[in-house]
Amino acid sequence: MTQQNAPVSLEEFNHRLAEVSDSMPKRVRQCADYIAHNTDRIAVSTVAELATAAGVQPSAFMRFCQILGFSGFSEMQKMFRENYAQKWPDYATRLDNLKAAGADSPTALLAEFVEAGRVSLENLATSIDPDLLEQAVDVLSHAPMIHIVGFRRAFPVASYLGYAFEKMDIPAMLHDGIGKLNPRNAIRPGDVLIAITFAPYSQETVDLASYAQGLGNTVVAITDTPTSPLRRTGALPLSVSEVDVGAFRALSATLSLAIALAVAIGARRERNAK
Repeated sequence: MTQQNAPVSLEEFNHRLAEVSDSMPKRVRQCADYIAHNTDRIAVSTVAELATAAGVQPSAFMRFCQILGFSGFSEMQKMFRENYAQKWPDYATRLDNLKAAGADSPTALLAEFVEAGRVSLENLATSIDPDLLEQAVDVLSHAPMIHIVGFRRAFPVASYLGYAFEKMDIPAMLHDGIGKLNPRNAIRPGDVLIAITFAPYSQETVDLASYAQGLGNTVVAITDTPTSPLRRTGALPLSVSEVDVGAFRALSATLSLAIALAVAIGARRERNAK
């Protein structure tokens, strides 16, 4: 395997990981699989801790770092610490950033979020793949049951879809995790799962998507980047990204996509019934 320059961003790292993971030796692939689902641990863990969690020797983890292009674990961890410090500030830091920019008054914030929503919607209109959207509507309109999953920031989108399908008398089930219940056994042959998650990705959503795909069911993913772990499940991806305001991200474009998807499915099912 040819040595390459080390990734300098999370996007480059994820792209490189997706590119080379299939050709890795078994133990190194274990490292890749663990890291793909736990990238947030790199910045705060030792190589021994990560190796133990992945079920390999530290030497395998060092080999993993080198295949990705890093001289060793320290260089990889440094890149993650720098990138996560910039990309995922805590909420106190986000509020401080808004104050420093002079955008913490209610009127200024509203204007900022309206503008971010406008740009996000314009991006969605020009970037959504019409063929993938058509495929998603077609497969969902023929599903005997639509399962929906989305946690944390994605939960409002998932719950809206559940509401919309119920109002249109479309059989649907929201997997909301209430009471730590996991009704994944309700997924039957022919059912379709809508899985919604954005960086940093919800492991529960990825796990359910992998489970459904393993049963041979189609998964429609509403997600953000080309490196989203949902793509590794073989899901049909509907990509959407939101412009943030001081690292706070709204759901303007995502909810618009969800509304359009729900209405199109309802209209297609009615047409199919006739």
